[in-house]
Amino acid sequence: MRISLSIILLISSIGATLPLQDKVWRPAPRKPEATRVLLVTGGHEHDVDFYSLFDDPGLRTIVDPHPAAFSGDIRRKHDVLVLYDMIRTLDETRRSNLRAFAESGKGIVVLHHAICANVDWPWWYEELLGGRYLFEPVGGKLSSYEHDRVQTITTVADHPVTRGIGTFRLIDETYHHLWISPAVKVLLRSDDPTSDGPVAWISPYARSRVVYIQLGHDRQATLNPRYRQLVHQAIAWAAGKSN
Repeated sequence: MRISLSIILLISSIGATLPLQDKVWRPAPRKPEATRVLLVTGGHEHDVDFYSLFDDPGLRTIVDPHPAAFSGDIRRKHDVLVLYDMIRTLDETRRSNLRAFAESGKGIVVLHHAICANVDWPWWYEELLGGRYLFEPVGGKLSSYEHDRVQTITTVADHPVTRGIGTFRLIDETYHHLWISPAVKVLLRSDDPTSDGPVAWISPYARSRVVYIQLGHDRQATLNPRYRQLVHQAIAWAAGKSN
């Protein structure tokens, strides 16, 4: 079999760009004070780009999706719980472990479709989260969503979660006719007519720091620099690292 000179040169050039590695490659180390995050997913498909939010030296993130999530005590190993799941109901054991985490004073950040979780657990949506997606009509209202809405997001409250965020534009899914507690502190609002308006808030729950961010359906939102800053600041605040 004949091999042309051009092929030989191509092979040689490829080899030249990959020198022998004499040291073991290691990633940049996590910061010693990195926030220990437990990320819970499951029940809703999502872009893999979402996970890049947590590739940060200031975060030490473990992903534990359903059905394993909350099967044991999560208080000792984690500082902040980030929810990106959509499981409508939990058994009593998992409810107990999740509630114990909240009542211990640990922080909770709830993202996007996770407002559709635990919709049959009044303690969760009334006291802790301050909101619920209505799969069944309540007071004549039924929640709905719209994909790929170009919208302007405006900061409406000075808070460590929104500091430096200002006003920005993004493409994202909107929710309409959610139940939102009148006791929440609204941080961000959308100008889109298919939105209720509030798209981020601090919950009324007093025993831990809980923030909900409605934004974040797909990579059009999760790769947006303002969104990434928002989530990182929410985690820092929930962990008690900003005031």
